[in-house]
Amino acid sequence: MSYKKGTKLSNGYVLGKGRTPMNLTEAQIRYAMKNSKSNSGAARFLNISLTTYQKYSKQYIDEEYWGKPITGYGDEKAKLLMVGLAPAAHGGNRTGRVFTGDKSADFLFKCLFEAGFCNQPISVDKKDGLLLDNLYLTTALKCVPPGDKPTSLELKTCFNYFNKEINSLKNIKIILALGKIGYDACINYYKQFFNIKNKDYNFGHGSFNQLPDGKFLVGSYHPSPRNVNTGRINKTKMIHLLKKVKKELDFL
Repeated sequence: MSYKKGTKLSNGYVLGKGRTPMNLTEAQIRYAMKNSKSNSGAARFLNISLTTYQKYSKQYIDEEYWGKPITGYGDEKAKLLMVGLAPAAHGGNRTGRVFTGDKSADFLFKCLFEAGFCNQPISVDKKDGLLLDNLYLTTALKCVPPGDKPTSLELKTCFNYFNKEINSLKNIKIILALGKIGYDACINYYKQFFNIKNKDYNFGHGSFNQLPDGKFLVGSYHPSPRNVNTGRINKTKMIHLLKKVKKELDFL
């Protein structure tokens, strides 16, 4: 295969085309380093700033990435199931555990710790001693989607694994979905057993909807860097929602 500018790789990345830094993978950065005569040349090739290139090339270039599907983790007897979108390119895809080692994890676990769902406010790697309390954390997709935008085929392919994972959790009373895609994945799970429609379950931050089996589906904006930086979600909003969910669990 000829790796020239404009070449589309198997993960959907087009060499030399603009991408946000969080969507760059280790392999892409390594390729740019190898095939450019200077750091500035590599940055131009990836269509990012020199400062950003230097930051990312130094941050992860010497690490061995997990690079495989990732299941959920946590308290298997938990009453709360939290569902995200997918492993992050430099988070779960690197560390082998979802919501671990990236900015979304930094934000989320500070909030989970404040609300009493974990034993520490950080999630760095699989050996960091993190324990979840009455919480199981997973994602609708088990691999990193190109550009963080999963196709319907990817969601359909992963659904069987997501389905089995939910079926194995016998004590769930509340499902908290981080983002609309995770929210819809939860509704699609219930469509297997009940005649329901997505439009009957409005998504929004703090939305509570009772499901046909008595459980509750709660919506939250995803704690992505973009949502945090734009103020769509912040620590106050997230902690307030988590504490509200925790209080509801005491009565379920």
